[in-house]
Amino acid sequence: MGKKNKMKKFREVAQMPNVFQNFSFHEPQLVDNTNTNIDLRGKWKSDYFKNGNPLTLELACGRGEYSVGLAQMFPDRNFIGLDIKGTRIWMGAKNALEQQLQNVAFIRTRIELVEHFFGQAEVDELWITFPDPFLKGNPNRRLTSSQFLERYRKICKPGAIVNLKTDDPTLFDFTKEVIAEEKLDLLAISEDIHKDGIANNELSIKTYYEGLDISGSNVIKYLRFVL
Repeated sequence: MGKKNKMKKFREVAQMPNVFQNFSFHEPQLVDNTNTNIDLRGKWKSDYFKNGNPLTLELACGRGEYSVGLAQMFPDRNFIGLDIKGTRIWMGAKNALEQQLQNVAFIRTRIELVEHFFGQAEVDELWITFPDPFLKGNPNRRLTSSQFLERYRKICKPGAIVNLKTDDPTLFDFTKEVIAEEKLDLLAISEDIHKDGIANNELSIKTYYEGLDISGSNVIKYLRFVL
């Protein structure tokens, strides 16, 4: 992506009414499309979505295919995609606006800060779709590590569901180990969603990274468990 095109997307995403951005790691604060500070913790349903429908977060949403796809499938639910890359969020937010989807929004921030932007027990479900498996370095950086699960507990309702969709065997096995170590309820597991015949409904949504088949396996794995 050229620098000029990248800067154009940054400017456009900053003006989108369905995007909120945080620019500070040490002093987390969301701003809206008028560059006004806004605090929606505990108030996403009432103040932004204007309803009491369940709230689902897509973490490291990339181009927002899942956030937008789920919003299309389930108009009686609310969805928010989180990612640090504004040029990625631009695509999902643009698609949502063009389709006039009122039940989906985006936050540009680091996932480590998620607890600063949502109230206690505000979130009903999490989707983690093709995240960076962090094969080198500290495995605690993985979005299904115990450290991240603890962050999610601060904003999720008791019994909230976590969905992981990945083509990376290491991340898949790592997450299974975390589930076992924390004695979490495993609701669904698949080594290959296409072979198992479950690639329908939510699992039929494809992300850009899924299409790339980075692992070279073309095998999509899935875990669904209770947080």
